[in-house]
Amino acid sequence: MYKHMKKIISGLLVLGGSQLAMAQQPQVELFGLDQVTLSPSPFFDAQQVDMTYMKAMDVDRLLAPYMLEAGLDWPAERYPNWENTGLDGHIGGHYLSALAMMYASTGDEEMKQRMDYMVEQLAIAQEKNGNGYVGGIPGGMAMWEEIGQGKIDAGGFSLNQKWVPLYNIHKIYAGLRDAYWIGKNEQAKTMLIDLTDWFYELTKGFSGEQFQQMLISEHGGLNEVFADVAAITGEDKYLELAKKMSHELVLDPLERQEDQLTGMHANTQIPKVIGFQRIAQEANLTEWQDAADFFWHTVVENRSVAIGGNSVREHFHPVDDFSPMVSSNQGPETCNTYNMLRLSEQLFMSNPQAEYVDFFERGLYNHILSSQHPEKGGFVYFTPMRPEHYRVYSQPQLGFWCCVGSGLENHAKYGEFIYAHSDEALYINLFIPSELHWDEKGMVLKQHNDFPEEQGSTFTFDLKKSQKMAVKLRYPSWVEKGALAVSVNDRPIEVEAAPSSYVTIDRKWKDGDRLEVKLPMNMQWEQLPDGSDWGAFVYGPIVLAATEGTDNMPGLFADDSRMGHVAAGKMIPLAETPVLVSEGTRPEDLALPSSSPMQFELASVDADENAYTLRPFYQVHDVRYQVYWPISNPDNVTATRSAIGEKDELMLALERATVDQVATGEQQPESDHFFKGEHTLSGNTEGYFWRSTTDWFSYELKNNDRQGKKLRMVFPAKVNGNTFDILINGEVFQEVRLETKEGSSQEIDYPLPASLQKEEHLVLEFRAKNGQPTERIYYVRIMK
Repeated sequence: MYKHMKKIISGLLVLGGSQLAMAQQPQVELFGLDQVTLSPSPFFDAQQVDMTYMKAMDVDRLLAPYMLEAGLDWPAERYPNWENTGLDGHIGGHYLSALAMMYASTGDEEMKQRMDYMVEQLAIAQEKNGNGYVGGIPGGMAMWEEIGQGKIDAGGFSLNQKWVPLYNIHKIYAGLRDAYWIGKNEQAKTMLIDLTDWFYELTKGFSGEQFQQMLISEHGGLNEVFADVAAITGEDKYLELAKKMSHELVLDPLERQEDQLTGMHANTQIPKVIGFQRIAQEANLTEWQDAADFFWHTVVENRSVAIGGNSVREHFHPVDDFSPMVSSNQGPETCNTYNMLRLSEQLFMSNPQAEYVDFFERGLYNHILSSQHPEKGGFVYFTPMRPEHYRVYSQPQLGFWCCVGSGLENHAKYGEFIYAHSDEALYINLFIPSELHWDEKGMVLKQHNDFPEEQGSTFTFDLKKSQKMAVKLRYPSWVEKGALAVSVNDRPIEVEAAPSSYVTIDRKWKDGDRLEVKLPMNMQWEQLPDGSDWGAFVYGPIVLAATEGTDNMPGLFADDSRMGHVAAGKMIPLAETPVLVSEGTRPEDLALPSSSPMQFELASVDADENAYTLRPFYQVHDVRYQVYWPISNPDNVTATRSAIGEKDELMLALERATVDQVATGEQQPESDHFFKGEHTLSGNTEGYFWRSTTDWFSYELKNNDRQGKKLRMVFPAKVNGNTFDILINGEVFQEVRLETKEGSSQEIDYPLPASLQKEEHLVLEFRAKNGQPTERIYYVRIMK
């Protein structure tokens, strides 16, 4: 991810030996959320905004999918958007987790009342189902019966023609776990075990091959939850279930230390890896922890951008080409960072190294904190890195994306990783104003600061009695070697540690002791990991951005449409992007301090007459922005603009001519176009996503304003020559039989007859003939 961090990590490996193959049993623990209270800060403010958003949501509507699927009369209707189009109930699970977290973090009684009420009502649905199952999947009971009989038809985001049902039920598993572990609700424990027993009985006759076939479908972190149930109950059968629910297609190359992630749906994989790490902890599997650690380093160092996020259009792109990152309006997904931070915590507990916290801090400040509107609430799905674009926020009664679910949790658990402990040592990880109540030690630790405006933090100890204890204070990677200053009661402490490690202060602490740390920050220029001439300004751990106006930002607060989470307003051509001009000057020296703290003025920008002020990205909202900047020497500015604009202009022209489109084989675009099908395959070949079938599959496309004149299809250049049909609105539109062409792909336009041009919705179906597979279909567009 960050080149300066990679150098530090490499140095640690050389000096301290490999960090892999460590003991799996956790060496440290995190404090409970009820032991850490936030003090005024941007994180405290975000927590309060999140709680207001949660209180605006109707618990009965979130429960509706579960109650109605159990056959119960229920007065409330389902919420719209993803909650009534196939993924019904997934937000309810996230919401239950968020209630437990927010109650533990704040003590707010309404959060507890809502949590307890949800558990009580879900218990009624579970009892009505009669077999331990509880879920909101439409027609779920019949589908699970099919699966239990071994009838498994799995695609990347479908299972037996349902939208990721395993992913969906993972949310209620996690919600019940969190209601018990965090919210202290004992009824939730019983329900969680009963639900796990249902799944255990459903799949106990499965072969290994059947498990792996089922796991082709996105399944969230079910392996993690089953490992958690094993920890709760002490029963090995749940740990064995967790192992069986671990996807070998992902695990095996990671165990070989191979990166085969390019083209994979990013957030499908990260929860699986969290599960590998949890199983490693419970089963003492060194090789599984090594696999999880390799994944973490690969994603952090090679596949992430400055804010800590990863993926374009939800997928991992090639590590040597980040051009899609700066061209797409669908940049890093918030759910990905939510899960990468969870993985960082799990790895840290087994191997408490500062590198995990360095990344956690980067993602927390710059992606997670920025992903909620600071005043109105609302959560961000994609955070585009495309210059001069913008983000879209959800509304509590309309938007129910996956990143709404994880967003509800993100801002309810900021106290989770500030501190950690072993039996005898206290780890101070993050510089967030807070109070830690460590009752077992008879200690209250208060952290005071105005970070990042103030480059330091102060800790005061309130102790019932003096005691000897090692305090491990994080030396961040972004503080230069020798620059960290630590004092106790105003007396300096010699610091021998290096950046991205811990300063250990082992002494007898007494009531009223005061620990102070100075954290001088420097400006860094971070290139994209592919080494291209694009970079971001990072001051300490804080990513900086410039604002670029507010014109043409439709859908800033999204409606309930399936594509509402995408910032679909005008994309400013990359050829017009402001270019930094540098000759013999370090890029970081182009950011000049201003009179305001944490603000910098950019020098040497080749653009219009605008002045560009950099400020923390998490403070930038309701506006177009720029995080990444191209850089050039004075003689090459024109060539730089031409190079970055040529390919972009072709893309923008194609977008302008498109009425609606489906990126086949990509999860969310297909889901948003109501994908259906049987016996289909999808994948990524030579950079192209595709879908084919030996039976049929379909999409629903919109012919907005009846502008569609033709159907454009993209196929591979090399084809099999099998004949198949394209149907539109139930009628055969085109019989297709292709021939192999030269190149990497072939593009064919099929004119729409006048009768179809008048239709507002076109159901596009691909149907195989004689059991022979259709050709791989790369892309579908309705064109003007």
